[in-house]
Amino acid sequence: MKGIWLLYLFVFSYGVFARTNVSTRPAVVNIGGVFTFNSTIGRVAKVALEAAVKDVNFDSSVLKGTKLRLTMQDSNCSGFIGIVEVLKFMETDTVAIIGPQTSVLAHLISHVANELQVPFLSFSATDPTLSSLQFPFFVRTTQNDLYQMTAVADIVRYYGWRDVIAIYIDDDYGRNGISALGEGLARNRCRISYKVGIPPLQQVSHDDITNILVKVISQESRIIVLHTNRDSGLIVFSVAKYLGMMDAGFVWIATEWLASVLDSSSPLPSSTMESMQGVLVLRQHTADSQRKRDFFARWNKLSGGSFGLSSYGLYAYDSVWLIAHALDAYFDQGGTISFSNDSRLSNTKEGKLHLQAMSIFDGGKMLLRNILQTQLIGLTGHIQFNSDRSLIHPAYDVINVFETGFRRIGYWSNYSGLSVIPPETLYMRPPNRTNENQKLNTVIWPGETAQKPRGWVFPNGAKQLLIGVPNRVSFQEFVTQVKGTDMMKGFCIDVFTAAVSLLPYAVPYKFIPFGDGHNNPSYSELVNSITTNKFDAVVGDIAIFTNRTKAVDFTQPFTESGLVVVVPFEKLSSSGWSFLRPFTPEMWSVTCAFFLFVGVVVWILEHRQNSEFRGPPKKQLVTILWFSFSTLFFAHRESTVSTLGRLVLLMWLFVVLIINSSYTASLTSILTVQQLYSPIEGIESLKRSDEPIGFQVGSFAEQYLMEELHISKSRLVPLGSPEQYAVALQRGPNKKGGVAAVIDEGPYVDHFLSSHCTFRTVGPEFTKNGWGFAFPRDSALEVDISTAILTLSENGDLQKIHDKWLTRPACTLESIAELESDRLHFMSFWGLFLTCGIALFIALIIYILQLWLKFRKLLSDETDFTGQGSSLSTRLHKFLSFVDEKEDQLTNKSKRRQMETSAYNEEIDDDSGRKTKRRQIDQS
Repeated sequence: MKGIWLLYLFVFSYGVFARTNVSTRPAVVNIGGVFTFNSTIGRVAKVALEAAVKDVNFDSSVLKGTKLRLTMQDSNCSGFIGIVEVLKFMETDTVAIIGPQTSVLAHLISHVANELQVPFLSFSATDPTLSSLQFPFFVRTTQNDLYQMTAVADIVRYYGWRDVIAIYIDDDYGRNGISALGEGLARNRCRISYKVGIPPLQQVSHDDITNILVKVISQESRIIVLHTNRDSGLIVFSVAKYLGMMDAGFVWIATEWLASVLDSSSPLPSSTMESMQGVLVLRQHTADSQRKRDFFARWNKLSGGSFGLSSYGLYAYDSVWLIAHALDAYFDQGGTISFSNDSRLSNTKEGKLHLQAMSIFDGGKMLLRNILQTQLIGLTGHIQFNSDRSLIHPAYDVINVFETGFRRIGYWSNYSGLSVIPPETLYMRPPNRTNENQKLNTVIWPGETAQKPRGWVFPNGAKQLLIGVPNRVSFQEFVTQVKGTDMMKGFCIDVFTAAVSLLPYAVPYKFIPFGDGHNNPSYSELVNSITTNKFDAVVGDIAIFTNRTKAVDFTQPFTESGLVVVVPFEKLSSSGWSFLRPFTPEMWSVTCAFFLFVGVVVWILEHRQNSEFRGPPKKQLVTILWFSFSTLFFAHRESTVSTLGRLVLLMWLFVVLIINSSYTASLTSILTVQQLYSPIEGIESLKRSDEPIGFQVGSFAEQYLMEELHISKSRLVPLGSPEQYAVALQRGPNKKGGVAAVIDEGPYVDHFLSSHCTFRTVGPEFTKNGWGFAFPRDSALEVDISTAILTLSENGDLQKIHDKWLTRPACTLESIAELESDRLHFMSFWGLFLTCGIALFIALIIYILQLWLKFRKLLSDETDFTGQGSSLSTRLHKFLSFVDEKEDQLTNKSKRRQMETSAYNEEIDDDSGRKTKRRQIDQS
């Protein structure tokens, strides 16, 4: 009975609570919609919003009896009209507004939303500057243009382009979108080389567009990003078709506006489709689902078949469901629909605007919070907001306009970049944005070609490239001006002209000599002239090194280069001490030390067993010295008897064999071949000295020697020609104007030595670089010239040009026999000596361990014999005596001790027996 009463009480309480909860839910909630009815997006949005409200009201599980009432206002593509229509909603207790359609209007009415605390949910305002901090009551239920422009930038990088041209509608939507594009391109080391805005008027004439595109076609870039609206965008394609800008070589990338036109207005007129063949288009990606397919099946009935469904319609539909779920949570939390007057509006002077009719939504902040926290599965996929109020998993379809329609060639997502796999599949895998993982299917580009456009050309009527060329006075085989003309000639000029001839387009250029014709010009000043726009490029023997690459871009090197040291050589004649020259002093010292070391080790190993290594100290010292050095001639008379001694001697004889062979070969060369000598062995020995150093005027060698090697400028002597090189080297450092060495780049030195056979290079190149042609940063021509240089290298033409200008005379070949044979250094034998030394130490360690074990045994025997231990000093003295004793003497002594021990034991036993017998007699 008690249980029945408790059940009755529970049911009664639940009924009261339920009636109380239902009573807080109004029968109808007003929401608004503001957009342009007669627009591509507006027509689709109107039908989608009506269908969404109908579906929400039909589903009693969402708002639990509360109905949505949608009132839509037409902004008529006008910011002013849009504001007026929004203010009307403020008089009708509207809790949320879907819209506005455009980013321009969103900037304006978001201030109203902030004041009256009514959430605005826009399904089409994509301007990235609509910040949640500035406009907290503005909620974007579609994708942010920040992601769309990142996708465009990734496409540009994927195809290897650098410069793009941006055509945009000149309002907040267009300007801010292109600004985001510029940031995305900069992250990929690309840029907007030219941008032009279209006036944001309802009617833009063909003449206006023609004037814009004429400026565009005069630019070098052929990558055009079109970020406009439907009306101006379609006119741009029509005029571009007329101007030939839809032919092969051009690339057009249109943003989401064109995708909405293709989806909602398909099929377009054939003339319109022909004007946009090959265009790449980005479309907001919506996940495939059965619910989405069912809605598409309903669409023809909803729209009457007059227009198709675009992604904006899907986002508009989901916006209504988002409000419905947020309101349901709002009512569950005890929220009510109530408004209060704004005291600031009540205090305004009377007028006909009726501003006091507008009120503040008291539950606006709570409803906004519920909207941002709501998660649901809609037609567009999983709907959820991240921390910056953007929809999670932004993604786009990449489509290609072709023939009478379009085809999808891939996807872009903020998670994985470009791919041919749907983003929903990639979300289940670890993120991978490596270059190898970025993929798109084949594109049919404008001109109906599948070959990727180069992306830039020299436009018709473009000015000639002004190319700076060093007017050299010396080494004119590399580059110089033809006297009496404006023409340039030389090895570098031929390489450049050959590379240009391989380009698939014409390059108008003009060589401009740089220099006074009396001295070699400064190459650093020549390269810096590109940064001041004096020259469009620099061609010549331009060395590539770090400081220059910070200011300009260089092509692929067309020849190797590096700084080398040139010195004069003295001929050395044979003398009475020539036999010492094969080894350096260091080598002589190490060899002698090892001879002595080996003698000492062998004496230690043989001393206890071999009689030939015993005797008075003076005799033993003589034996060590004789044995050590006699092994040099394999004439040692002392034989080794120990195993360790024989192993050590075998290893050492192998070392001696190699040293003997090397010494003999080197001495033979010294005595039979004319030798050349220089006290300078390379850049290191030159740095340690204080002698003058010559360098070529205009070369980067002067800057390198001072800044990198810290050589005083007072030591540097400028030289202007190969003849000055020869004179300065012949004079030497002790005469005025003379130098100890000349430091210059490898190609110049090779050419100099081909006609001056009395000089040589010492040491290796101490810099590794090359010669290239300089262009402004991010120049597209630099990439194509580099490719052409590689082609010249692969087909052998580069070597032919080299042989034409830089063939060496025969004196270089004749003088090869005069090159100095290097002396034998310790570094060439250190491995051999190290191996031998390790073997000697191992033998010594093994020998010492053997001695120690024998000595311990001997010491143990003595202790047993005497029954007494010994002090540390006594043990040490015994050990030294033990080491010095001969092995057979020690053996005899050990045998004698054993015999004495046995006799002693027998005597003890006998004595013990006699005592026992005497004790027995006494007892009896």
